[in-house]
Amino acid sequence: MAVADRLAELGLTLPVAAAPVGAYVPAVRAGSLVLTSGQLPFAGGTLPATGLVGAGVEAADAQDYAATAALNAVAAVAGLLAAETGEEPAAALEHVVRVVKVVAFVASDPAFTGQPGVANGASNLLKELFGDAGVHARSAVGVAVLPLGSPVEVELVVETR
Repeated sequence: MAVADRLAELGLTLPVAAAPVGAYVPAVRAGSLVLTSGQLPFAGGTLPATGLVGAGVEAADAQDYAATAALNAVAAVAGLLAAETGEEPAAALEHVVRVVKVVAFVASDPAFTGQPGVANGASNLLKELFGDAGVHARSAVGVAVLPLGSPVEVELVVETR
């Protein structure tokens, strides 16, 4: 099933890649790999929450935010591929061979140790979108603070054809 069809089946719309807020681009190509900048869980132009997971932000909510951030990272990949191919962004995702690596950063209370569970939000979404090609290596990292107070940030490395 095409990724665009999976998006529709899941009731998701591929967002437009967020414009950079600094001196970087949302995604770059290195050979057959596309690497994204870290993506926050913006939805409709706003963060759904700010703060630390384990101290004001619930882990279950952060897992949902990680899925949103992963979808935003997929949008960054789609934007780059669409610019290269001239295809619509969702259609350009058919050039993804596999998701290679996911890094999930979780702004964590010092006592919170559930970063892998939060990162599962991103991992599960990628498996749903890309099937077996969405299974990846991953790091889940607890940090003191993230940009704009976001509870999560996700970056991807994908292989393309």
